[in-house]
Amino acid sequence: MEKNKELEIPKKQLPTLQELHHDIEQAFKNDQLNTLLNQPVPERWIKEHPVAKNVRYLPIDKVEFMLKRIFQEYKIEVLGYSQIFNSVACHVRLHYLNPLTGVWSFHDGLGAVGVQTEAGASAADMLKIKSDAVMKALPAAESYAIKDAAEKLGTIFGADLNRKDTIAFMGAYDAKITPQQEDLIDTLLQTSTYDLMQRKHIKSQVDAGINIGDANKFIEDLKLNQQDRINAGLNYNHSDINKKISKEV
Repeated sequence: MEKNKELEIPKKQLPTLQELHHDIEQAFKNDQLNTLLNQPVPERWIKEHPVAKNVRYLPIDKVEFMLKRIFQEYKIEVLGYSQIFNSVACHVRLHYLNPLTGVWSFHDGLGAVGVQTEAGASAADMLKIKSDAVMKALPAAESYAIKDAAEKLGTIFGADLNRKDTIAFMGAYDAKITPQQEDLIDTLLQTSTYDLMQRKHIKSQVDAGINIGDANKFIEDLKLNQQDRINAGLNYNHSDINKKISKEV
């Protein structure tokens, strides 16, 4: 039976990353930041939990070090704390200054720690709580909450330490230059205002292999440095004529 072509649903062409982002250069920088945040945790920093079996963790001092190193400015806001069963729970908000945009963002985190009771007493017996139990448990719960918030930033803060079958992060702009980009750069080079040495330098970098982000930056620069096709005696169209008239008017 022949298919009715009128009823066939046309295949949609998925948009490219370049079409989705309004600022390619900013998108490329964000990609680089995400690549940094998703580097694996240095193995020497990782500790085995003293109580829970097969649980690894990143100490709070390492988390604070990375927050200062990467973001320079951050602050912890305690949104609340409470008692849940025989534990003290804490809710914090980690504010951090985006180093690329200068805009403050935040992630929330939760942490809880069981309060210690006297030897032999049930963990649920609140009448047998040690005198310093809350003093110890609440700051510990805050530390857990800070680490929980920081993990949302990426792998380097311990997000994947106890996960299985994780996928290694690969930046969207780490992929190699596409044939279409390479052809476009060749075309733009031929009509650019760059001198011969500049053109050879760009061509050598492209031939050596660059990523999508760098290719887009070359393309944007070349588009901004194009000859007047009419005065140069090159092939031109109505669009070129309109641009020339607009500039001269």
